[in-house]
Amino acid sequence: MTTMRLDDLRQYSDVLRSRHGQAVTVRFVEPRDAEALQNYFRSLTTRSRYSRFLGAASELPPSELDRFIHVGEADRFSVIATMLVDGRETIVGEARYAFDSETAAIEFGLSIDDRWQGHGIGEALLKNLECRAASFGAVRIFGDTLRSNDAMIALARKSGYAFTNTPGDWKLTRFQKQIHVEPQEIPCASWRLAAVSPSAMSSLAV
Repeated sequence: MTTMRLDDLRQYSDVLRSRHGQAVTVRFVEPRDAEALQNYFRSLTTRSRYSRFLGAASELPPSELDRFIHVGEADRFSVIATMLVDGRETIVGEARYAFDSETAAIEFGLSIDDRWQGHGIGEALLKNLECRAASFGAVRIFGDTLRSNDAMIALARKSGYAFTNTPGDWKLTRFQKQIHVEPQEIPCASWRLAAVSPSAMSSLAV
């Protein structure tokens, strides 16, 4: 199980690379991001918002936005992928994931700004989520999406996910992947550290 410190979330940020080598920072959402995150969702196309929320929505309801910006409650976490655009930190993607200790599974959903799709950001973000899942000791990671969401289905297929029916909803398809990574082998340094035991963490500090 991860030994995350929720009072110091910035240490769990990761710098990924787009297909063209641009730096993409993935970090936990903070309360100060509320307005920027809402603007991000508003800027998505109607089709992208429908695919992300599995229904019509022009923005996040206040109660849902509040859940997005409070990390760690009920083992639910939200991250944003940001890039420097004209010198300003700009949200280009987001993901929300939850850990179920009874099934040792991570469920997630993500979106990428329509203007930045095709840059490899979704693939990089998905690999990062797999690192985060491994740090929890998860044995499986999965998501559900509309059968019409060709972009997400293509991303999941390219990333090695298997497909099955979503229980109880014929409009959705489930994509899932087994996690076969030991904590010391997690390919994201910050999450490898988060996954080690407190005693191991002490030995690393010596």
